[in-house]
Amino acid sequence: MKLTPSQKIYCLGAILFVSLFVCSLNFGRTGSPVFLVALAVAGIAYLLAIREFLSTAQFPRKVVIIGLGLAVLWHGQFLRMPPGPDDDIHRYVWDGRVQRLGYNPYLIVPNDPAFSWLHTAETRTLNHPDVPTPYPAGAELFFRAVTAIHESTFALKVVFVLCDVAIVLLLFDILRRSRQGMHWVLAFAWNPLLATEVAGSGHIDIVGTLLLLTSFYALGRHWRAVAAVTFGLAVSVKFLPIVLLPLYWKRIRIRDAALATMVVGLLYVPFLQHGWIPIGSLGTYVQSFRFNDPVFAIFERFTAPQVATALAVLLGFLVAILMRNRSAALSADAFAWPMAGSLLCAPVVYPWYLLWTLPFVRSLATLPIVIWTVSIIPTYVVWYLRARGAPWLLPSWVTPLEYGCVAAAGVIVLWHRFARSTAPRRSTERLARGAEQDLELPI
Repeated sequence: MKLTPSQKIYCLGAILFVSLFVCSLNFGRTGSPVFLVALAVAGIAYLLAIREFLSTAQFPRKVVIIGLGLAVLWHGQFLRMPPGPDDDIHRYVWDGRVQRLGYNPYLIVPNDPAFSWLHTAETRTLNHPDVPTPYPAGAELFFRAVTAIHESTFALKVVFVLCDVAIVLLLFDILRRSRQGMHWVLAFAWNPLLATEVAGSGHIDIVGTLLLLTSFYALGRHWRAVAAVTFGLAVSVKFLPIVLLPLYWKRIRIRDAALATMVVGLLYVPFLQHGWIPIGSLGTYVQSFRFNDPVFAIFERFTAPQVATALAVLLGFLVAILMRNRSAALSADAFAWPMAGSLLCAPVVYPWYLLWTLPFVRSLATLPIVIWTVSIIPTYVVWYLRARGAPWLLPSWVTPLEYGCVAAAGVIVLWHRFARSTAPRRSTERLARGAEQDLELPI
């Protein structure tokens, strides 16, 4: 019995639900064999769903509604789970707390005995306690605002999930206006990283992703001032989207750029020290933080970490310039590829960094990025190994598997484009040969 595309999506949604439910039950043992197998099954089901989305122009509305309903269920299950003891979200609570108590998170070191009385049960286990915060001012003020309502990791996770919901609503309108299938909203909502890293661990990246998508949406509506300001706010959450700056060339006015610059500058006013803009531990991050960085490791053999980081940023800029020059039309692909290119060369590539690309991957051209959001899953094993006393190093088999899958997907996309570009030429040649045969006279 052959299943219809809708039935296939229902089956894949059921597999995602069961596998992510099993994954959530083992969330306290991130990277364990059961966790990895369950998350890998979810990832494979997700990729099979993407294949159906690419091959089917439209799905019935009820397929999308049921798909989103399933996503709500597994997100709710992860939301119930406490984050890991050293997940970044504990730093978010600390940063928000010290601001409300009148201290500057860019100057306070969490393990300084003089400030031990500032800690709560949720902040004592934060990671890298020997350095101040690395987050930009927009993220810091966000932490302060949420913890002023309720000072807990759960409150932050709830707000992050609400950002998920806002992204889904924005995507609905974007897809409707671009006349794309509404089922592409499931390409975002069903990605396993969204469940583990937003509803589960709770990462600030989803806030920046919402702001960036809002900027993209505003550009499409020609709301240039809104597009500029929301882009600036996205950069003030994390610096990654700065590589998209060339995409705004001639799409916003100079006064819009000035307004965005002023807004971002005002965010830093509460943290200024003697007129200097603080950067916290950002320099330490560039100098010594490393994870899942094969390309950066090559750069670092020949140059200083700061230069290697600049090269990663430069690559993102160059990709953005290429995408901007290639087409005057606004494209979701153009927003995904510069960030992916910069991340490929970054000193640290955690799974949640790829959240920034998720709302913009809905075409065959972005298939390598979609594959990457799944092939990065094996990197979770390092958390499990560290808990068992091993050093913070990826096993040798992880990197070839992760980036080999991405490279294979890239080859597939290039081959598809080559075949599509040569098809008209072959067709023309066949017609020409047929015309010559028709003109041949019998001897």
